Amino acid sequence: MTDLTYRPAVPDDAALCITIRGLTRENAFSEEELRALGITAESWSRGIQDGSCPGFVACREGQMIGYCFGDVESGEIVVLALLPAYEGQGIGKTLLGLMIETLARQGFKRLFLACSSDPKVRSHGFYRYLGWVPTGERDEYGDDILELSVH
Repeated sequence: MTDLTYRPAVPDDAALCITIRGLTRENAFSEEELRALGITAESWSRGIQDGSCPGFVACREGQMIGYCFGDVESGEIVVLALLPAYEGQGIGKTLLGLMIETLARQGFKRLFLACSSDPKVRSHGFYRYLGWVPTGERDEYGDDILELSVH
């Protein structure tokens, strides 16, 4: 794919990240739904600014098409989102890999994330294919908690 770039997220990316989150094909969250969870452009921007929630964005011809963010306190992959037109091209895998490397450099030996427990949802197979293993735990939304050992 031409003109595809990856870069660390900057605070000004937060508002567009929220917009893209509402446009994902599966597990979309609107701006209102995110706000109800305490996630706003301002809070997301602060997390990028203070380093507590670093991330990477993928851009096509200078326009953001997806992103992945992690939590440096817990080792959680907080979100991986990609516009539907760009699925299946390795972009999500690359974004996830960049975030895994970043958290591993922070000293984490185990990372975790929440993922749909429904095998029909793309993320269910995606993470497992990449080596993430179910812990047997579920979060408050019924999503599986998966973990990955890093070296």
